[in-house]
Order: sequence, then structure tokens, then C-alpha cells
Amino acid sequence: MRLTRRSLSAGILLAPALGQAQPATPSRPIRLIVPFPPGGGVDLTARLLADPLARELGQGVVVENRGGAGGVIGVEAMANSPADGLTLSLTGAGTITAGPHLRRLPYDPFGLAHVTRLVRMPFIIALRTGFPAPDLPGFMAWARGHELRWASGGIGTSQHLAGELFRQMSGLSMVHIPYRGTGPALNDLAAGVVDAYFGDPATLGLIRSGQALALAVTSPGRWPLLPDTPAAAEAVPGYAAENWYGLAAPPGTPEPVIERLAAAVRKVLAEPATAQRFEEAGLHPAPLPRADYLAFLRQDSETWARVVRAGNIRMDSD
Repeated sequence: MRLTRRSLSAGILLAPALGQAQPATPSRPIRLIVPFPPGGGVDLTARLLADPLARELGQGVVVENRGGAGGVIGVEAMANSPADGLTLSLTGAGTITAGPHLRRLPYDPFGLAHVTRLVRMPFIIALRTGFPAPDLPGFMAWARGHELRWASGGIGTSQHLAGELFRQMSGLSMVHIPYRGTGPALNDLAAGVVDAYFGDPATLGLIRSGQALALAVTSPGRWPLLPDTPAAAEAVPGYAAENWYGLAAPPGTPEPVIERLAAAVRKVLAEPATAQRFEEAGLHPAPLPRADYLAFLRQDSETWARVVRAGNIRMDSD
């Protein structure tokens, strides 16, 4: 039988499932691409996942940050890699479910080999310290008479769309300031350059250190990690937005490899110690079976399509 590179790679990943002896030193580690700069929730998710996943697979997992274009550059790099199970990428609304409604993507978001959803969580609406109205009722009153400068990790990212949905439903005057990832946006929030930020769990670090204020969360109700912080729906009835990150492989990756990866991720995220580390970081483990995950992606795509149309959002403008 002729052994191809793909079949060899599949054998490495599938060895534990088939009861075969796994090589002590696989020829190459798995490359886990984070399509954003270091310092954000996507990066944190990858780094919390890498070590336990490597132990479960018996194979190295190396995290690689490739930011730019709202996450598209990193996902494109993954999509163009060999379909051998050795290159994966984290994904989210901006790169999979919202992106197609904003511009032509250099890959087919539904043609990727989607492995599973990893985590879900609300967004945190954070304010700069010294903001003149630091609670939700005061903020709403202030923002009705002033122009608010709010940041996200980039045009078309899930942060941007959550903020845009809030703007649409609240009717507030809000000027969007997009950044090239979460890290730069957090830096400017801490420096007071922007008034507010629709952020991922990486925002918790600034809040806990007193460099930013937690105004609200975007879940329908209050969030256990910030129990004293109101839900934005308390001021804007019906408003809710959920953030999520998933895992994908290049198109054409063998189905047994995808199933092995999905099973390994589910097992890792169910481990109490690993799950606790994710929860403490504000990342709720939420893997889905493949069919359910694909259905979730389709529904999420429909949701953000409506927001993009209503906001007339384009990638060449705010």
C-alpha cells in the first residue's frame, strides 16, 4: 500500500484511537494558528488548550499568532495549508459566520473542516477609568447627549458586531474605532484614548487591575464572573450577544482525523482541572457534536447577516 503524507499524518493522530503504538516523537507538531495578535481571548483560548490537547494526542501543539484583517489572514493561512491534520486555526464570528456578509473572503468559510466549538461567553462592555457616568443608567443618559468613541478588535469581528447591534437597538450616537486585535484596543482603553470597548474575556485583566470599569455584559442575564455588573438588556430590553470560538482544519482534511481531534477536544474540555482554568478566564467550555456545530454556524450566520444589513457595514469603513 502506498503511504502518502496525508495517510501518515492521519495515522499519527489516530494511533491512540486505534490502539496502535504512537511514535515517541512525531515528525511535526500540530500548528495551532491564532488569527489575532497576542493578548486577546482567542489567544488565551489557544494557550489554555494547547498543553492538555498535546497530552491527549501525544503530539506537540505549537501556538502561532498571525493577526491582521480581522482574523482573516490567519484563517486563510490555515485554509491554504496541507490537509493533513497538522495545521489548525481558531475561528469565530468575524472569520466564519459574519465575514461572508462583509466582504469576499479568500476562503470558503463553510468549506473548511470545522472540528467543534470550543468556548462561548458574553462580551464585556468596559469603560475607561474616569468616565463621567460609570454605571449603566448614567452611561445611557450621558451617551444620549454625547458622542461615544467605542473600540473593537477590528471591523467585522464579533466584538464589532456586538457593539453595532447595541448601537442599533439603543439608538445611541456611537463612533466605532476598530483596532488590529484585542491587545491594541485594550491598551488604548487603559490609556483613555477610547471611551468604551466591547471586549472578550481578556478585558477582565484590566477590570480586575482597576485600569477599566465593567459597565455591562451582553448575556441575557448577569454573568457569574461579574455578578455585580448588570446585563445590557437591563437598559436595552431584548439585547443579547454571545461570543464564541471554534476550531477548524483545512478543507479536505480526512474525516477520521477530524473526528479524532473533536473527540480529543471534548475529552480535554471535560477534564475538571482544564475546565476550571477556562472558567476562571471567563471562557465557558461548550463543545458541540459536528452536526450541531454546523447548525449553530448557520444560525449565527443568519443573525449577523441581519446586523450587517441594518448597519450597512462594509470593510472599507466604520
